[in-house]
Amino acid sequence: MSSALSVHNLTCRYNGQAVLQNLSLPVEDNEIVCLLGASGCGKTTLLKAIAGLLPLDSGEIHINGRTIVDATTCLPPEKRNIGMIFQDYALFPHLTVAENIAFGLRDWKPSRIKAKTEEMLELVHLTGLDDRYPHQLSGGQQQRVAIARALACEPDLILLDEPFSNIDTQVRHGLIRDIRRIFKAQGVTAIFVTHSREEAFAFADRLAVMNNGVIEQFGCATDLYYRPSSRFVAEFLGTGSYLPATVKNDSHLFTPFGDIEFKADHYYCPETNVEWLLRPQNLKVQRENNGEGVITEQQFMGDNCRYTVDFQGHSLVVNSHLILQVGDKVSVNIEPHDPVVFATAC
Repeated sequence: MSSALSVHNLTCRYNGQAVLQNLSLPVEDNEIVCLLGASGCGKTTLLKAIAGLLPLDSGEIHINGRTIVDATTCLPPEKRNIGMIFQDYALFPHLTVAENIAFGLRDWKPSRIKAKTEEMLELVHLTGLDDRYPHQLSGGQQQRVAIARALACEPDLILLDEPFSNIDTQVRHGLIRDIRRIFKAQGVTAIFVTHSREEAFAFADRLAVMNNGVIEQFGCATDLYYRPSSRFVAEFLGTGSYLPATVKNDSHLFTPFGDIEFKADHYYCPETNVEWLLRPQNLKVQRENNGEGVITEQQFMGDNCRYTVDFQGHSLVVNSHLILQVGDKVSVNIEPHDPVVFATAC
């Protein structure tokens, strides 16, 4: 795959404080990348910097091999051929659906504008709604208009800022699935911002988890979820429990469950104490009168239950299809997986 976007050593300051710090990000052609993080981590700042809406202290941005920003170049937003989709859709209330979609095509011939508008209406499943105004549409339909308007200009890159946050939960998952399918069919390269890991998992090809102006880890969702590089990434991406363990060598881990096989990502000092990350899926419980675990909390999740289990004085979170009650004794077993550990001391 060719590189559609290259961000290299980007630094951006606000009131003397670095909001982005020597940040680099590669985005491949026809790839959807999510900037995921809590409020204030720098994800929206990065989006605006790529769009040309914020000044930079240093760094380079290239789109499809074309220099957008470097030490001597800084193209204005209108010269970058980037489409923007905002959280509040930013539709013109006095224009119809068709007029909103065609807004950026004013320099085209009328026949070409009409053809492109009709093509976009069909693409986002809004055929027949071209004469309606934004206030006559649902939130999901308004977002589809915003998508169609951005795609109509045939941009090299589309940036989306919290695109699904104003959509009702009942229709959000379907909309995410539809827009992802549209982007993939159209060969769109996109970056979107969210604080929701569920949206990130459903929409993106790769995730960039951000914290304090830097990217903590970049990769596909399964790698980041099951092989997080830090406790920050592990805890941001989902529920997990930690058990104390000791690394004996690069293939041997001693745990409260006994000795288990272990493949170390890097060298650990002999007898290093670590915290062993256990996702709810890594554990299995079974009701057992003599079990070492006791159910202390129960949460019904719909397709399963989430239990908190006291195990040898440690609190473990487990997903199970079994119906158990607080106070039940259970056995706790480890499902096969590659252990992830974080050093506590050396």
